[in-house]
Amino acid sequence: MKRVLLFVLTNIAVLIVLSIVLRLLGVDSILAASGSGLDYWNLLIFAAVFGFGGSFLSLAMSKWTAKRVTGAQVITQPRSNHELWLVDTVKKQAQMAGIGMPEVAVFDSAAPNAFATGMSRNKALVAVSTGLLRTMNQRQVEAVLAHEMTHVANGDMVTLALIQGVVNTFVIFISRVVGHFVDRVILKNEEGHGLGFFITTIVAQIVFGILASIIVLWFSRKREFRADAGGAKLAGTANMIDALEKLKKSVQEPLPEQMSAFGISGKSSQHGLKLLFMSHPPLEDRIEALKRSGGI
Repeated sequence: MKRVLLFVLTNIAVLIVLSIVLRLLGVDSILAASGSGLDYWNLLIFAAVFGFGGSFLSLAMSKWTAKRVTGAQVITQPRSNHELWLVDTVKKQAQMAGIGMPEVAVFDSAAPNAFATGMSRNKALVAVSTGLLRTMNQRQVEAVLAHEMTHVANGDMVTLALIQGVVNTFVIFISRVVGHFVDRVILKNEEGHGLGFFITTIVAQIVFGILASIIVLWFSRKREFRADAGGAKLAGTANMIDALEKLKKSVQEPLPEQMSAFGISGKSSQHGLKLLFMSHPPLEDRIEALKRSGGI
């Protein structure tokens, strides 16, 4: 499954909506200079403001979105020994990791899965599926929680937002340069920016957005290895490997489409070109990396 696919798609959607709104309001006119030139400095400032704005808007929405699309129910008052153990385990790991206590939630899904999200490492959300609680023993669940808590402790979502902000900036900048070129040079429009600029910019933004997502997904794969290593420190290397082995053997029923980005597991035996569009390394690679680092 892909941990950041939702984040990437949300950013592309935000950028497209912003482009349409800015076009309707005439804000894009600040990019046009006299004659057929282009004010690159204004364009860069414009791209950075809206690029980082879109990225952090997606981050700010992440916890709210996660709860809505998975139906995750936050445990405010444990109703069973199982929920009490879950909350106590997260509390213990939060103290070990030196972060604030996150919200703990459970969502209904037959597949073993978990995710962590939130705008701050001290105000995060950690959720596990009912399938995870049914199919894994406590040591394995503890390892999965430790993996997610490491993502929170490392500030992965904030760092991801910064990286996404950078690529957003270049996507906005380059797409408008391409739109300007098509509008002025190919379509010979000499006054303002016409429909050719608008359409070309939107198309270029989608194309460059998809290409830029490869960078974000590469970053995500690297962070998964770090989260596994952190999970091994919090819950034990053997338990972390055991949890990943369990995920490997489990039926990989995906989360809802909007939330497939946030799951812990990744597909097995995916290499080559397909790997470029995966947010998780193959489970075999993650297990092997833990074995090497743990001397197993």
